[in-house]
Amino acid sequence: MKKRLRVIEGKEKGLVLIKENLWNLYPDCMVESINWISNASVFNYLNKRNNVKFSDSIKKALEELGFKDFILFNDNELLKGFYLKELLFPALSIYYSRDYILAVDYWKKHGKRLEPLIIAKNDLCLANSLYLRDYCKTYNDNSYYVGQGCDIELFKEAIVSDKPAELRGIKTPIVGYVGALNSIRLNIPLIHYIANARKDLTFVLVGPEDNDFAMSGLHHLENVVFTGIKKPEELPLYVSFFDVCINPQLVNMVTIGNYPRKIDEYLAMGKPVVATQTRAMEIFSSYVYLAEDKENFALLIQTALEENTEELQIGRRAFAASHSWENCTNEIYKAIFKSLKMKQS
Repeated sequence: MKKRLRVIEGKEKGLVLIKENLWNLYPDCMVESINWISNASVFNYLNKRNNVKFSDSIKKALEELGFKDFILFNDNELLKGFYLKELLFPALSIYYSRDYILAVDYWKKHGKRLEPLIIAKNDLCLANSLYLRDYCKTYNDNSYYVGQGCDIELFKEAIVSDKPAELRGIKTPIVGYVGALNSIRLNIPLIHYIANARKDLTFVLVGPEDNDFAMSGLHHLENVVFTGIKKPEELPLYVSFFDVCINPQLVNMVTIGNYPRKIDEYLAMGKPVVATQTRAMEIFSSYVYLAEDKENFALLIQTALEENTEELQIGRRAFAASHSWENCTNEIYKAIFKSLKMKQS
């Protein structure tokens, strides 16, 4: 914030060299907060004014760098980026959808009206999940799934050491989850059902709890262990002692299109995984047990325990390794080159 203010006040340059061919721009403008305005016409007028300020700052950087045929890559910024294609005249304009942001009230207010329009008017749309690709394709035929880059080195190269204190007294197989325990994303009744149905297993939940989790009946089940928040570098140690990993996702508009990076982390350690069936999970179907309901989830945990072989572990690790940033970037470039050819012809 202080850096931005110094740039806006003209006390510091906003264009920063990161490495030889990579620059970062801190815009030298302050745009107005307008999302609270309900009237669409008034909002559109003020939003265009914001976009003009933003684009003027970008134009200065383009001129300084000598950029001519540039690509505009808009990462889910549907308000401040709404008019940038018309204002900047890029060789190719891309809208990148990596979250279904209309599930959030802030973005939904004007986004329900504007996102279909920005998707339609861009030359190309990219998405990190099949669900979001299908959503974009509703408004723009030139929409592609490009996968999601994941940094799995921490999990892939995990060194197993002494068992964490919370797990030392556990004598049963362990079913585990790592990540924020957030009731808008995770299905508390589902977890309660499977833990109650499988008293012969211990369910270990690693991560910070929101209020709903903290007040839930899960804390009254003897075979459910909450470890609290852990440092990122500690997570692979916990996963290494899980017999089955789970992602008991609550299916709603916030979660339905999300790419589940957590699954790649589990698979990178060769672990059998049971997860809730969603459109975004379809690409994992050959390596993950996908459950349609709570009864099926409980049954698949048993299947995962029984079928875990070294051959399957090798396959899981290889599949997770394919979800690298390099592969994701290659898919992005393929879509870009294809779209440039289409535009030129």
